[in-house]
Amino acid sequence: MMQELIAAIDLGSNSFRLQVGRIVNDQIYPLDGLKEAVRLAAGLSPNKMLDVASQQRGLVALRRFNERLSGFDNDSVRAVATNTLRVAKNAPEFLVQAETALGVPIEVIAGREEARLIYVGVAHTLPDPHRQQLVVDIGGGSTEFIIGKSFEPILLESLYMGCVSYSLQYFPDGKIDKRGLKDAEMAASRELQTIAHAYRETGWEVAVGSSGSAKALIEILEQNGLSEGGITREGLERLKVVLLRAGSLDRLQLAGLRADRLPVLLGGFAIMSAVFKEFGIERMVFSEGALRLGVLYDLLGRYHHHDLRDATVSAFVARYSVDRRQADEVANTAAHLFAGLIPESASSNGQHPDLRFLRWAASLHEIGISVAHSSYHKHSAYILANADMPGFSRMDQGRLARLVLAHRGKLERVAALDPDSPDWQLILCLRLAAVLHRARDGRGIPPVEIRRDGRGFVVTAREGWLKQLPLTAAAIDEEQRQWFSVGRSLVLHMHTGRTLAA
Repeated sequence: MMQELIAAIDLGSNSFRLQVGRIVNDQIYPLDGLKEAVRLAAGLSPNKMLDVASQQRGLVALRRFNERLSGFDNDSVRAVATNTLRVAKNAPEFLVQAETALGVPIEVIAGREEARLIYVGVAHTLPDPHRQQLVVDIGGGSTEFIIGKSFEPILLESLYMGCVSYSLQYFPDGKIDKRGLKDAEMAASRELQTIAHAYRETGWEVAVGSSGSAKALIEILEQNGLSEGGITREGLERLKVVLLRAGSLDRLQLAGLRADRLPVLLGGFAIMSAVFKEFGIERMVFSEGALRLGVLYDLLGRYHHHDLRDATVSAFVARYSVDRRQADEVANTAAHLFAGLIPESASSNGQHPDLRFLRWAASLHEIGISVAHSSYHKHSAYILANADMPGFSRMDQGRLARLVLAHRGKLERVAALDPDSPDWQLILCLRLAAVLHRARDGRGIPPVEIRRDGRGFVVTAREGWLKQLPLTAAAIDEEQRQWFSVGRSLVLHMHTGRTLAA
């Protein structure tokens, strides 16, 4: 029986969570978990800057997680960040410190990718996942909505409203009155009206709530006799009466209300009330599955080389009518060239992480032709940076976009790239592969090798072969000038020993 440990870290807008799971025969059993009420969204200023206090709370939590992760390989840990770090202008600076504190890379994921991972987590906890279900996950800064069946999502949306942001905006002093509740519910309803029609048209058999706000509401409703068997419309109305009667959070006395949920209770309640109204829900059950469990199952898929990113790339190739033969030719030659720079990639069975990005970029570098052939690499890069790409984090997409943007034309566009970044090697391999297959004649992998030479590179080619291809020779000559423009040498070395320098 195979038993391995994997871990997921969720840097949410309200809480940071660590979940350790044990893999037993392709199933994940939660083994250990840590939670820190960081309330990152509370430190987000009106001009979208994270304050120092919230950053420090986050770093303290991540250092604690780091201790628990001692002994874990990076490949068995995945950390994701959600809405607050999607919108904070100084998120890149914070993430540098956060990765140092945690000890593993952190991925900022897009809203719909967050929704997909939430659904994966919830679907693995439902007694009958084959029913069509609506999943609602109210987070600290955003709320995700998914309709899915079995383990496949049908609709995915993420709206910019959460229990922390709404509690701060509409109940800043903890006062509870009809005006504040009405304003908060109306604001949530306006957001929901953009998606409610499509969701109600698609329909569902059961509504499911996940994460902290739903869990807090169900515990309050059931333990105070306000509802039975989940969150109900009637129960929410009864709770509203109790809240208004109390008048403020410090006078609120409810069984099941944990101290850490009190500051964000009102925002979560207002959003949930609006969800019930706009979606026409009468009853909602709760699932313990959430983002971190979804991340664990996604990580398990990558463990077994069932990586959703491969399926996403294949779907994009089909959607944008990519010339598959040409893409494969470029990908294979790029991989061949990369093996000269990183020999271990040749024996990795295609699983070397940088080689995977290189192959994905080669498969997708021409998707922009579907927009226009002129400057198609710019269109390709824009699509990759902004499209919903299941399985890819925002940083993954940014990396793909950068590689594709740089695969032709002026290298000055990526001159700001860290001089020590491995992406320089990937860019070189992709650029040369695209040049070598410009004729689109299916010539296969050409007799060309590359190796490093300090900060520069040496390209070795068979002289007789290259003499027959004057267009390719001219293109390689132009490559030498482009690499010189970003402070790197590119030397063409012929098999005869003659060296042609720029």
